[in-house]
Amino acid sequence: MDRLKRAALMTRLLQNLKDKGSWCGETHTQKATFFVQHLMDVPLGFEFILYKHGPFSFDLRDELTSLRADRLIRLVPRWPYGPTIMPTELAKKLQNNYQRTLGLYENKIAYVADKLGAKGVADLERLATAFYVTRQQWAGDPPEKRAAKLSEIKPHISADQALAAIREVDQMIEESQKILH
Repeated sequence: MDRLKRAALMTRLLQNLKDKGSWCGETHTQKATFFVQHLMDVPLGFEFILYKHGPFSFDLRDELTSLRADRLIRLVPRWPYGPTIMPTELAKKLQNNYQRTLGLYENKIAYVADKLGAKGVADLERLATAFYVTRQQWAGDPPEKRAAKLSEIKPHISADQALAAIREVDQMIEESQKILH
């Protein structure tokens, strides 16, 4: 996907997240993008690795810096935490130029924003890591086994929290199939 189409999709995702009550910081953006790309099959082209707080893309971090340099997003300080990432008016104009691309993926972006928008950082870490575990070689394992793997990877996530995250991700996977097909 070319950079301008991806920028239109990314700024639309940020707006949808914000509209659903998201803090819209970098963690929110990272996790939502991971779900948009890997759950909803939107070809954004970012590489994700398992990092400190779940799936993370250094490519996406660089892209956010580029979007900021191009004045398509801006950072709004929100003390005492990190900034909110907001699309600018220029991003809205860019989106208007890519209505067909946005139309192809709008319902997929909206689904992820609806599911993740109101989540806090700890919830996002659990869900994104649960989805990461499910996507890996453990995909065919029962929820309890995947939850144990999640707790092994992230020891601060309790067994109950891990199982709840796995079950929520399984439900999202099931729901996403209706949207994808």
